[in-house]
Amino acid sequence: MKDNVAEEHLYLAFSHQYRDSIFPLHTSISLFLLSYCDCKLFKVFLVPTGEDVGDQCVTKNLAGDLEVHLISRCQLPVVVQSCSLPAVVVKDEKFCRAGLSVVLRHIIQKTFEADPSKKEVLELLGFKKTCLKACAEVSQWTRLCEISIPLAVERFLTASPEHCQAIPPDILLLERKLGEPVRVHNDDKIRRQKLQQQKAGAKAAVPMLGEEATEELKPGEVHEHPPSSLELSVAFSKLLSQEAPDAINREAPHIRRTKTSDLPVLDHVFAEGLYFTVADLVLLPCIHQFLVSSKKQGKNLVNLPLISSWYRRVQEVPGVKKAAGKCRMELLQLPELVSAPEEQLQDSASVPDELEEDHEDSHFIGGPRPTMTKLMESGIEAKFSPHPCPTWTLDWTSLPSAVSPGEGKMSRDRALRKQQQLNNLVAAVTKLAKPGDLIVDFCSGGGHVGIVLAYMMPSCQVVLIENKELSLIRAKDRSDELGLNNIWFIQANLDYFNGTFNIGVALHACGVATDMVIEHCLRARAAFVISPCCYGFIQNTVKFKYPRSHQFKEILSYKEHMILCRFADQTAVQLPPERRQIGKQCMGLVDLDRAWAAEEHNYSVQVISMEPESCSPKNNMLVGIPT
Repeated sequence: MKDNVAEEHLYLAFSHQYRDSIFPLHTSISLFLLSYCDCKLFKVFLVPTGEDVGDQCVTKNLAGDLEVHLISRCQLPVVVQSCSLPAVVVKDEKFCRAGLSVVLRHIIQKTFEADPSKKEVLELLGFKKTCLKACAEVSQWTRLCEISIPLAVERFLTASPEHCQAIPPDILLLERKLGEPVRVHNDDKIRRQKLQQQKAGAKAAVPMLGEEATEELKPGEVHEHPPSSLELSVAFSKLLSQEAPDAINREAPHIRRTKTSDLPVLDHVFAEGLYFTVADLVLLPCIHQFLVSSKKQGKNLVNLPLISSWYRRVQEVPGVKKAAGKCRMELLQLPELVSAPEEQLQDSASVPDELEEDHEDSHFIGGPRPTMTKLMESGIEAKFSPHPCPTWTLDWTSLPSAVSPGEGKMSRDRALRKQQQLNNLVAAVTKLAKPGDLIVDFCSGGGHVGIVLAYMMPSCQVVLIENKELSLIRAKDRSDELGLNNIWFIQANLDYFNGTFNIGVALHACGVATDMVIEHCLRARAAFVISPCCYGFIQNTVKFKYPRSHQFKEILSYKEHMILCRFADQTAVQLPPERRQIGKQCMGLVDLDRAWAAEEHNYSVQVISMEPESCSPKNNMLVGIPT
């Protein structure tokens, strides 16, 4: 165990306790992970959402052996007050991590850093450490685990008896996902092993993780667990740090020659597939509360055989029952369920359209000319406002090296283009800002925009928001080198930032992220300076539908708008000039739609080309001012 780990403060919302869980469920989930990891690296604070919560009530209802402290919302560090909880902040109160997935992933990483022997904790992050890393706006799986399931269970528990007869649609969606074929990075090999096992009719030895698994199982000890399956063998062998049996690893020649399309699919063992991850620990407190409530109401769980099997299987994982005991979760012992008839499942397991993946074909055929012509016939063409200060530039030679984007692994040519891009954004923000303004650099990356703004405008407070931890740490290091005192760093998905601000800025916000930034600015009635990027990644999401503006919606279908978005990415320098020009026009049309959508909210918006245009193939800039 390393002793030089800096203490960090973890802030959790507290509304009430219901049975053996603390609400909101994000708090129960966070406490459960701390118990599972046996992590005491954080000073834990509960932040009551109501006014009538006393110390005695809170300490009495707390789970486990964690020491917790009560703090009011107004006592939170200022940077945390701008975020949704849970949130973690370091002692200097400049660097905050907010949102369930970001905080849980941080707890896991800190636990492993403090004690590298806890390799099973690091494994919770999954293959390439990407479990729940994608933000909820672009990942249906993250949205389901992080937002939809906890909210659905909370609503289910608080609904009156006459309104809680049906299983929540999000629970049904989870049931269906557990029935989908598993895809893992080495699934071809495992599927061939499964085929060989099926043909041999073999019953492999499977580790059986019983009531007191963490105390009773010894290294190398394996129990028979009929009926066995290859998936269970692979999953539990990894949990126990064992190799799969040799008989499984050897493939017969006819198995190796089998086409991939003829191989059997893999079944779920845990939530994300074969391996136990943090997603299982997020879902367990939620599904546990749903099952307890369903049992009390006398509900038949025959429509949820896969969730029931998953719930039993998770309890067999070493450490889960111990963590549940610390958190006073009395896990249920569910019987084996026989699946309902297929037609009954189809009737009961209908999932609303808004929860479905968007299956509309994204591989569009044909060029953009018919769509552009359709818009032209209605008097709509790409419009670019004149640049307000085309020759304005920072004196980069006089600035400290840590301010320059060339500080880092960037070629001279790329650094020059980045400086030119920054000239455009900083010039626009300078014209809008006044002393005392709070400026938010959304999707900040390594802080190229935010650090320049903080250095050039010491009378303004600058906040950098970025989901990628390493990028934000690099930005923090550059800020520390410059000794900046007017800058904060928030690692979070955009939806977890809910603070007020005066100006929002983003350089090359990817795809839908541009629209998320605009939405944040509209909500805060803040001006914005945004350079969009990755138009080809734009697609309908739960919150955003395209086209955005009423004018475009009256003329274009979603598919036609997506054609514009795909061709808006055709602006690379190596492409023929005519093709680049069409790409530029498509960029202009997509951003005109965004500008008109913002103007429907009483904004004045200009679409401007950066100067020089060669500074980036994605050289549009949206400047919006509330009217």
